[in-house]
Amino acid sequence: QVQLVESGGGLVQAGGSLRLSCAASGRTFSSTVMGWFRQAPEKEREFVAAITWNGGRINYADSVKGRFTISRDNAKNTVYLQMNSLKPEDTAVYYCAAMRGVVTVTTADLYDYWGQGTQVTVSS
Repeated sequence: QVQLVESGGGLVQAGGSLRLSCAASGRTFSSTVMGWFRQAPEKEREFVAAITWNGGRINYADSVKGRFTISRDNAKNTVYLQMNSLKPEDTAVYYCAAMRGVVTVTTADLYDYWGQGTQVTVSS
């Protein structure tokens, strides 16, 4: 079992930045893909970014490329999402997810573990 806890969400003006963190505990796997997803009100959950445990592969949604950066600190079992140049359309609940694997995956249903989510609100 893996527990995931997100933090770092909040309210920010358009053009601002936030850094989300996802701390993993419990049984962690050497071959684990970590992903970030988001869900806005009345919309489906969508992929944001994913990273393999060794950092060799990273994938971003087109909507966040060039603005968001995913990274990890294996010693701390933590994954980060640095979000710059935020837009009102980035407003959503952001979720951290984990799955066993060695390639990045963009499909939410394939992830085994999920955090509780953290709210990000970008005002115009």
